[in-house]
Amino acid sequence: MHIGRRNNVTVTGNPQGRTVVLAHGFGCDQNMWRLTVPALVENYRIVLFDYVGSGGSDPSAFSENRYASLDGYARDVVEIGEALDLRDAVFVGHSVSAMIGVLAAGMVPERIGALVMVAPSPRYIDDDGYRGGFSAEDIDELLASLESNYLGWSAAMAPVIMGNAERPELGDELKNSFCATDPDMARVFARTTFLSDSRDDLKSVTVPTLVLECTQDVIAPREVGAFVQRAIPGSKLVTLDATGHCPHLSAPRATNEAITDFLAGLR
Repeated sequence: MHIGRRNNVTVTGNPQGRTVVLAHGFGCDQNMWRLTVPALVENYRIVLFDYVGSGGSDPSAFSENRYASLDGYARDVVEIGEALDLRDAVFVGHSVSAMIGVLAAGMVPERIGALVMVAPSPRYIDDDGYRGGFSAEDIDELLASLESNYLGWSAAMAPVIMGNAERPELGDELKNSFCATDPDMARVFARTTFLSDSRDDLKSVTVPTLVLECTQDVIAPREVGAFVQRAIPGSKLVTLDATGHCPHLSAPRATNEAITDFLAGLR
């Protein structure tokens, strides 16, 4: 069932089950969850979508002003929740979507009752007493490269982000996903993502939260996972036996087990 053109929303799974919203990261789309959906469809109602500017979303709905901050993407989540009248849903966010989920939960707490944060990072740039994994100069260079030659950047960066060099097909998939995104819209999302600082927002999280990190991740190093877990009272941190920034693709079994164990423990 497809609801609306704007965010290319798809609803599947058990209509009687608790709703699980799966949210993709930068340069991706809902297809990135195809190895997770089969683990959830029997017991849960699954909502998949594409942020405006990604995947099969309506490109005419894109506004650089709106999407110049993570709040704009969080509003996408809020509007989907309102359209589907979600209540107490579990929001599973990959990468930057983990922080978008935090913002959305703060906007409509009645609609989001738990969070799963897959390879999250509240800030990518190092700061005093905080390691995000990148210097300000690193991010400036990354964004300049992306803006000057997006396809070249995608080809170079996708394998680095994905990791798992011995499985080049995974990097190719991420590269193809990047390349399918409109470069102008990707530029806005990239700036919004890599220049964001959501550390203070973590303190407001009051719902049950699972933080999933990988043993090696160039985008979100282990120090980041520990920071997020400390910042969210009562949250649980699980280190997956996985490398790279996309464990739902590179290590789906471990990722799915961690998510389903967490879901089973919710009331």
